Amino acid sequence: MSIAAQPLTRLTEFDPEDEYRPEPEPEALPPAWLDGSTRIGIHTSIAGGHRNALETARKLGCNALQIFSANPRQWQGSGSARIPEVDAAAFRARRAELGLGPLVIHANYLINLASPQPMLRVRSIQAFHDEIVRGMSLGADFLVVHPGTRGEATCAQAVATVIESVKQASKRASLGGMRILLENTAGMGTCLSSRLEEMAEVLAGLNGFPVDVCLDTAHLFASGYDIRSEEGLAATIGQIENTISLERVPVMHINDSKIPLGGRVDRHEHIGKGKIGAEAFRRILQHPRLSATPPEGLAGRVFIAETPIDDPGDDRKNVAALWELAGLKDVAPAAEKGFSMLTAALKKKMDVQRAVEKRNAAALARREAEEIRKKSGERSLHFAGRLLRRSEAEKQKRRPASVGMTGSAEGGKGAKVTVTGVAGGGKGATVVATQAAATRSDTTRADAGRTAASPKLTVAAKMAKRVVAGKTAKRVGSTKKAKKVGWASGARGKRKRG
Repeated sequence: MSIAAQPLTRLTEFDPEDEYRPEPEPEALPPAWLDGSTRIGIHTSIAGGHRNALETARKLGCNALQIFSANPRQWQGSGSARIPEVDAAAFRARRAELGLGPLVIHANYLINLASPQPMLRVRSIQAFHDEIVRGMSLGADFLVVHPGTRGEATCAQAVATVIESVKQASKRASLGGMRILLENTAGMGTCLSSRLEEMAEVLAGLNGFPVDVCLDTAHLFASGYDIRSEEGLAATIGQIENTISLERVPVMHINDSKIPLGGRVDRHEHIGKGKIGAEAFRRILQHPRLSATPPEGLAGRVFIAETPIDDPGDDRKNVAALWELAGLKDVAPAAEKGFSMLTAALKKKMDVQRAVEKRNAAALARREAEEIRKKSGERSLHFAGRLLRRSEAEKQKRRPASVGMTGSAEGGKGAKVTVTGVAGGGKGATVVATQAAATRSDTTRADAGRTAASPKLTVAAKMAKRVVAGKTAKRVGSTKKAKKVGWASGARGKRKRG
């Protein structure tokens, strides 16, 4: 059986259809939360793991969330600055399943990018760099940070410091699609960015960097922006447009305020229960310029609640209030009935802890008050001793000199006299007696010193007065006796001459 001859193929021929052409990478689809729908979330706890925060947000009826990437009130060591990739991947996968977004991370409270103190500033830059790394690991969309306090530096110096700190922290860190957001403050102390103009200066200095702004309603109100009234809200929106632009405000913290307008103190309150009020939040959440619906609004803008949780269910009620005030109660995600980040058992434990802390604080206050009272008493005793010594010295200066004969009169200790002009037969012989002032001064100082050293001022004062009175009485008695002796001697001289 013969094999049919096959035509030979010339190897030099090239068929364009055989060329390998790598397919271009498909363009990444925009996240689902950029679809123009309203996004409402709450700050959720990462206790027990970052994934728990996702489940909490879902059970509270949110379609977005904010978290801390680590403990916000302590500096993270080198070992805890990173999140294991296994945990981070599980977090990203579960978030995609739940359709939650955007994800906002709030940076550590200890970070102070405006600090004029070199050591604190360096530590803050490192901590913020770690926040960027953790945020990228979790797939966060926004990283919110407070600019910090300026201390004794001027506002211009603090603005320059913040700009340089952000540049240093983001160096050698791939931000990807994550954006840094500077949050406005209430204006307590020397906090920076309570004014929109200050925030605009920082943004101008970070031109080209992925940096925008997060506005907090409670902070706006406490720093003097009247968002409570319709006219005030319109004026505030105009100021935002003229300084930082609403296009650079993708995140808003929606909190009521316990502090009145311009109070410059950061105290959050439940939605509709504070000084801003429910109607003001209705206007904010339904305002076209503040919405997430283009073209007037910004696609993906999210409203995050940072309200207190005083009782179980407060967190769920605040989220429900935001959906209702936004006019979207019927299309809001379903919340799990009875769920809350604060359980009854946890509240009881926290109440006990607060009671213990209150008792400890009261005991400490009592000890401090007792120490202050003791020190005050010691200062009063010392001052009273000084007054007593000064008084005795003044009395000693005003005391008249004793008059008598030469020698020591009976009952008068050390009463030395000098007789001048005693002429035989002279009438009206004058006798001048001068007591040694040094002896009296030394005695007075010794008595005053013993009085000041006494633990009881009143007793010491009485004893000192008795001693001085006794010595004065002795001196007076000595003087009287000397006068009597001198009168008697003169009388006898007259009888002899007669």
